[in-house]
Amino acid sequence: MKKIVRPCGLHCIKINHFGVSFGEQVVLTDVNLHIHCGTLTSVIGRNGAGKSTLIRGILGEIPHEGNLEFRNTQDGKIRKIKIGYVPQKLQLEAAAPISVYDMITSFRSRTPVFLPSKKQRLRALEALEEFAAEELIDKKVGMLSGGELQRVLLAMAVMDDPDLLLLDEPVSGIDKNGMDLFYEKMKYLKEHHDLAVVLVSHDLDYVARYSDQVILLEETVVSSGSPWTVFSSPEFKRIFGGASYELKKEVFHEPHVH
Repeated sequence: MKKIVRPCGLHCIKINHFGVSFGEQVVLTDVNLHIHCGTLTSVIGRNGAGKSTLIRGILGEIPHEGNLEFRNTQDGKIRKIKIGYVPQKLQLEAAAPISVYDMITSFRSRTPVFLPSKKQRLRALEALEEFAAEELIDKKVGMLSGGELQRVLLAMAVMDDPDLLLLDEPVSGIDKNGMDLFYEKMKYLKEHHDLAVVLVSHDLDYVARYSDQVILLEETVVSSGSPWTVFSSPEFKRIFGGASYELKKEVFHEPHVH
């Protein structure tokens, strides 16, 4: 079984004055975030608010203004950050012959997947086991259900011990039971891995119950803080309409404090 590394709370990630434009169209401007390991930060907003663009910018997939710092608050040193990522969708052909093991091996190693390796298979099994997915190792990727694919992608995303895990609406198309399992797994990850989780989500009830920090995005950060702070803000009510999400305060997650 993979060794569990509990979050130390001493690593912080800062996104400073982040901006993205496509020609004259400004998608994001002056976005500033401060995130600690061992926490779940949910990014919410209406469609077109720039949520996925923010994720793509952090990954370096698109040009952007500003910078990202990863700092150890114990010694103050800045070092290169390791990022894990689970996309919103993965385009797969149902008839594709690639197995889960093939996908993991090709993702992590330059060794051709047709060359068997006991060490690589054991490593893949350990990663999948953490997400109760070890029985999927030989299953064809195109035949996986939405929930099964999600567990495989999560295993791949954290198997190299990232400092930051980015999740871009990874529960799209998952039923309520799958949603419950996913958010419980998020709770597990932030308690048992030394990483920060940033989740783009439209599932506001789950965001309220599981997030340590919520970022409300509308081209820039218009509200941030605990779930209760953001959900009760005038900006949230303007964007989403307060009447639809009048949750009792006791159901909101109490943020983790370092």
